[in-house]
Amino acid sequence: MLIRIVVNGSWTRTAGGCWDRAMTDQLLGDFDRRTIDVEGVGIHVRTAGDGPPLLLLHGYPQTHVIWHRIAPALAATHRVVLADLRGYGDSDKPASDAEHLRYSKRAMARDQLLVMRELGFDRFAVAGHDRGGRVAHRLALDHPGAVSALAVLDIVPTRHVFQHADKDFGLGYYHWFFLAAGNGIPEHLIGRDPEFWIRARMGARHHGGTPFDEAAQAEYVRCFSDPAAIHASCEDYRAAATIDLVHDDEDAAAGRRVTAPLLALWGAHGFVGRHYDVPRVWRGYADDVRGQALPCDHYLPEEAPEETLRQLRTFLADHGAA
Repeated sequence: MLIRIVVNGSWTRTAGGCWDRAMTDQLLGDFDRRTIDVEGVGIHVRTAGDGPPLLLLHGYPQTHVIWHRIAPALAATHRVVLADLRGYGDSDKPASDAEHLRYSKRAMARDQLLVMRELGFDRFAVAGHDRGGRVAHRLALDHPGAVSALAVLDIVPTRHVFQHADKDFGLGYYHWFFLAAGNGIPEHLIGRDPEFWIRARMGARHHGGTPFDEAAQAEYVRCFSDPAAIHASCEDYRAAATIDLVHDDEDAAAGRRVTAPLLALWGAHGFVGRHYDVPRVWRGYADDVRGQALPCDHYLPEEAPEETLRQLRTFLADHGAA
């Protein structure tokens, strides 16, 4: 028997504690929902709008819902595609492999390339936050002809991060090492209370911006309550510390750089803004870089939606993607 509990008069949760996805659809109600099969992996996408194609990618520990405050406005001028990365949200969670290839940014980027082709787009703009920014970066490197413009939100390249890791990074970004640990340790610990983990992680990186929407938070908890999602997200970080660095080193040795125009946005109150000269770092990896700090911490599309929207619109218009 399914028992539903009404929370604040509108949100429902099953007796087992998992939020009902249908109740979060009001955040992106005008966006169609579908799952696209790409080489045997189902990628969950939502689409809306008409105009130049724009792919938006989320980070950890979230889903496409992170874009709920700006995606509807972008859909007024673009064909917006919101995707859950493999291993996240309602996308498939492929079995992991010893070399973490199935959760490499190369594999994730290829997923998104094939999604966009399936939707009829051979060339498109892409914006990615956090892990999604790393996937977008890899997409622009591996498939330069497909990416017309690239926006990366609150990251610097993975290779730079590991090359310059220090005590402050270890304390501020401890989850990079915790999630990459083997023997199922992070999976077991997070799985004991996924909701606590999600809310604690996000709350620790939110300062001074717009409060999170409870419906969005509930969606992240719903998706992260799946043990397969917890394992897949750990595999994402294990890949970052292994195979992704191999690919990054190969790019550096070959002199491969991002040729698409690149916009870097970051939170002025967050770790990235405090510890890196973000535009300077990205100029070591891309040919055409502009950057701007926003008045928030890490979750730009949720904490500073108006400023994020304004920057993206200007950037896309300047580079013929609007």
